[in-house]
Amino acid sequence: MDRMTKSIAAAVVILVLFLGMNYAIDGDSTGASVFNMPNFNTTASEKAEDIPIRTLADFNNAIVNIADRTNPTVVTITTQRTVREQVRSPFDFFFQDPRQNRERERQVSGLGSGVIVDSGSGYIVTNNHVIENAEEINIRLFNGDEHQAEIVGTDPGSDVAVLKVDVPDLPAVPLGNSDNIRVGEMVLAIGSPLQERFAHTVSQGIVSASGRSFLGLNQFENYIQTDAAINPGNSGGALINLDGELIGINTAIASRSGGSQGIGFAIPVNMVKNVMEALIEDGRVARGFLGLNMGGEVDRTMARALGMSSPRGFIVGDITSGGPADKAGIRSGDVLVNLNGERIRDYHDFRVAIANSVPGTEVELEIFRDGENMTITVELGERDADDVAAVEPDEKEDLVERLGFEVDDLTDNLRQQLRLQPEVNGVIVSGISQRSSAYRQGLREGDVITQVGSQTVENENEFYSIMSDYAQSENDALLLRIIRQGNNMFIAFEL
Repeated sequence: MDRMTKSIAAAVVILVLFLGMNYAIDGDSTGASVFNMPNFNTTASEKAEDIPIRTLADFNNAIVNIADRTNPTVVTITTQRTVREQVRSPFDFFFQDPRQNRERERQVSGLGSGVIVDSGSGYIVTNNHVIENAEEINIRLFNGDEHQAEIVGTDPGSDVAVLKVDVPDLPAVPLGNSDNIRVGEMVLAIGSPLQERFAHTVSQGIVSASGRSFLGLNQFENYIQTDAAINPGNSGGALINLDGELIGINTAIASRSGGSQGIGFAIPVNMVKNVMEALIEDGRVARGFLGLNMGGEVDRTMARALGMSSPRGFIVGDITSGGPADKAGIRSGDVLVNLNGERIRDYHDFRVAIANSVPGTEVELEIFRDGENMTITVELGERDADDVAAVEPDEKEDLVERLGFEVDDLTDNLRQQLRLQPEVNGVIVSGISQRSSAYRQGLREGDVITQVGSQTVENENEFYSIMSDYAQSENDALLLRIIRQGNNMFIAFEL
């Protein structure tokens, strides 16, 4: 018997023993199975942990049952919008041509996914970036029927949007609890990747990580990471657990090629639910506001200097005068270590947790001050959606040095000089070092930066505020969207 034959024989023996062990365990009605998967032919109250798996066929059928039940709750979203662009003359290179300012309109199509979350009211959850600036939104159901959808509300800060269709008795997915997810648990991703003909594609993977942030996709990030295949077009689709429940809305991928490389991100369903309810009831999302910013992370050296037994939390920097933190007695230099009894991992997670709280909520903050721990109760205010923290001059100087370039506001005069449309917003690169990574990657003086990652930039202060968040993150690369000579371009460079 050759080596390959022996290996195959050994694998068969192991499989037989494995299956025999499962039969032996599950033969007793009081026994517990090794693998437990849902069976949607059973009662709705049964969970994955209650359903025995005796054979590989049972395992396969359990996955098929999940897909059969949840696939009809996912829809394909197509959008249409009109863009205006300048028609440039071929003679621009030689002399000024009066025809160069002509404009034309063209239709741009978009593709994404959505999830039906309410059968009676026809509510569909998707990503804000799927339907942003859309003039027409259509959804295609699992059975092929197409319907026009209306926007109930959008929240760019979390990248969540809610749509509505007037169709009765739609299949809706049950909502799970994303706080209970475990790294390693199996999940399914359902959506419409790449093209409409690939609608309702199901891919399988695991939860690779939770609480991912600093991706630069939106203001309030707390992503579930998965290796289930996610591609362009999957945005807004469903991430499903083994109980057939929605635990996330697929949103983005990290990729060097533009396709799936096993690193996908989904917005946790608990965040989605809070945003959805606020948009349906109030048409907007009211976020909690504390009124302080970070003065620095507490590393081992800082912990020793402060007399702390171990590095925890962050140091409070500036405090908004008259804000909730100020009224509660929090001081600059305090170290925030716990929020509602939970350890604070970093400032970003803390900021997201506060923003996801309803204004008027009372939170307990444990602080370390002058060698002692104390607890302070604070009633949260409401965050101003247009409020962008100002960047201090010293911090701005450090950012400019790290970036290797600086920017200025895009004025109306500059828009005219650059032949930009009046509605174009952003900042202009006013100076750049030829030794910088940004310059080597192609950024030049006079380029107009309109977007950092997926965050749009309105002015200089907002740009440096976004850069400040990046500087405190673990990201070592940035993606900029720029306009140069009327053309949109993307430039990525390392910090």
